[in-house]
Amino acid sequence: MRFVDEYRDPAAARVAVRRITELADGGRGGLPYAFMEVCGGHTHTIYRHGIEQLLPETVELVHGPGCPVCVIPMGRVDDAIALAERPGVVFTSFGDMMRVPGSAGSLLEAKARGADVRMVYSPLDALKIAEATPDMQVVFFAVGFETTAPSTAVTLLRARERGIRNFSVFSNHVTIVPPLKAILESPDLRLDGFLGPGHVSTVIGNRPYDFVARRYGKPLVTTGFEPLDILQAIVMLLEQFAEGRCEVENQYTRVVRDEGNPIALAMLQQVFRLRPHFEWRGLGFIAQSALALSEDFADWDAERRFDLPGVRVADPKACQCGEVLKGAIKPWECKVFGTACTPETPIGTCMVSSEGACAAYYTFGRLHRTAAGLAAASS
Repeated sequence: MRFVDEYRDPAAARVAVRRITELADGGRGGLPYAFMEVCGGHTHTIYRHGIEQLLPETVELVHGPGCPVCVIPMGRVDDAIALAERPGVVFTSFGDMMRVPGSAGSLLEAKARGADVRMVYSPLDALKIAEATPDMQVVFFAVGFETTAPSTAVTLLRARERGIRNFSVFSNHVTIVPPLKAILESPDLRLDGFLGPGHVSTVIGNRPYDFVARRYGKPLVTTGFEPLDILQAIVMLLEQFAEGRCEVENQYTRVVRDEGNPIALAMLQQVFRLRPHFEWRGLGFIAQSALALSEDFADWDAERRFDLPGVRVADPKACQCGEVLKGAIKPWECKVFGTACTPETPIGTCMVSSEGACAAYYTFGRLHRTAAGLAAASS
């Protein structure tokens, strides 16, 4: 395939759906096959293109914790706001993180109160601001899985090379394997397999997921982000069940290699170290699941340069983002979904990021569910 529209071909999609229906006939033990899409980008594709409505009732898709904005706990947002409101600090962040609510509002509200908060598209943009304003301390709010961590690493290497000392990073980078283990060890787990994350796998490769099949007996297929990618990955999962196999496979071969990106991995090893533990929204503290700056880059570590509150903050009682991230409930089952909590007035992180399950369903799926509910009521 050469063009994007080939990955959205309706005829090919119908063939894939027919194959899924054949393979999933009868479900598994009287229940539908339940597959978790780990990545928030997959959730966005599923809702945007109506894939959930194309699938037979014998296949259920469950949302996972792969939205990097969604998993940041409120206490870390409060730390970011505390940094932004310090005199002499320019706080830089990606746009979606500026809207994530903490216990005292969001970074956007801190900006409205007078804090110097600026949106950037890359950590290199933040480094340019530091070069242009040597009398200010410029902090970059680093968020994301292994997908975005290499760009932070490149920026820190460049800051050290150029001797830029008024720049630091507030690292909230997380890693994908530990939360997968936490989900697999959950006592109420009811999953049959996984749609593996595509973006993360371009960096770490496909081999780190071998434990999912080997130790926990669940198949995993790493997949891309177009509709036919998702449908083909579901076919591959169901074919494993039909053939009595349990393996880690790669549907996204046009981008992902088993060994990953060795240059990016080398940079991560040079710049970062694993944290002993890190809090995830909805999953609690998970050991060695996040990245902090290594000793070699301590001079550019915002957590060492500034005193931060570091207080653990509980989510609002009305918010059920944690349950959504674990796949325990669907977005529309949250008590405040679409009423008190909307993309314009989010209570939880899942409604902020475009990759969040709540935001994706609010934008692309809620009208279908409303129509389905009305049809059921009238019949």
